[in-house]
Amino acid sequence: MSLRAVYVVWLRELIKFWREKARIVTSLVQPAVWLFVMGKGLSGFVHLHGSFSGSYTAFMLPGVMGMTVLFASIFSSVSIIWDRDFGFLKEMLVAPVPRSALVFGKILSGATVAMIQGTLVLVFSPFVGVQLSFSGVMEAMGTMFLLSLSLSGLGIAVATRMTSMQGFQLVMNFLLMPMYFLSGAIYPLQGLPTWMSVIARIDPLAYGVDALKWALIRFHQFSLSVDYAVLVGLAVVFTLIATSLFKMEG
Repeated sequence: MSLRAVYVVWLRELIKFWREKARIVTSLVQPAVWLFVMGKGLSGFVHLHGSFSGSYTAFMLPGVMGMTVLFASIFSSVSIIWDRDFGFLKEMLVAPVPRSALVFGKILSGATVAMIQGTLVLVFSPFVGVQLSFSGVMEAMGTMFLLSLSLSGLGIAVATRMTSMQGFQLVMNFLLMPMYFLSGAIYPLQGLPTWMSVIARIDPLAYGVDALKWALIRFHQFSLSVDYAVLVGLAVVFTLIATSLFKMEG
């Protein structure tokens, strides 16, 4: 794999992100709505288990970070479709570099942008009663990076098979909302109907959200070793799938 090619693709996407100042600012609007509108509205209806003594909005903070990573990772893959439409993808494909390097550069850039956007959500932590520690923030950033690697790989795998932006958005919306609602981000996973518990356990976001909850509010529902094993495994699997599908790109 050409590390220089990986770096160039990664740097190009980060420069695009940095130049879109409005994107950086507006990336905080959706988390704020979920925390201070949905969170306050649902706080009287969602009953947390006794193992967590904080407020409902504190419980939601890691889940909202997971949501931010989810959307940022998946929609960073849109660049594949844009590049194809504008002809830049063809120029990348004819370059004398392995296609695996191009895919990994895209995945790495999507993961970096998603981790940055997820970390920005921490500015809300004092307003929801979450006390941050240096180790907790480092754990959270590492977790978000692992989670976003797998989600970026998933997004690129889908984007390589899509021929239009509209088709990509339809497929992603079909996947994203169930992934978010069944991840434990907005309510505990204990006490769910059996069928929901089964689906939640095959939801990749659930393991990322669980690890984030432990890092920030010292609450978790799965084994942490399982959380990280699943995140690492999915990052590898989705990267391999994305690479395999990208090699079919004309």
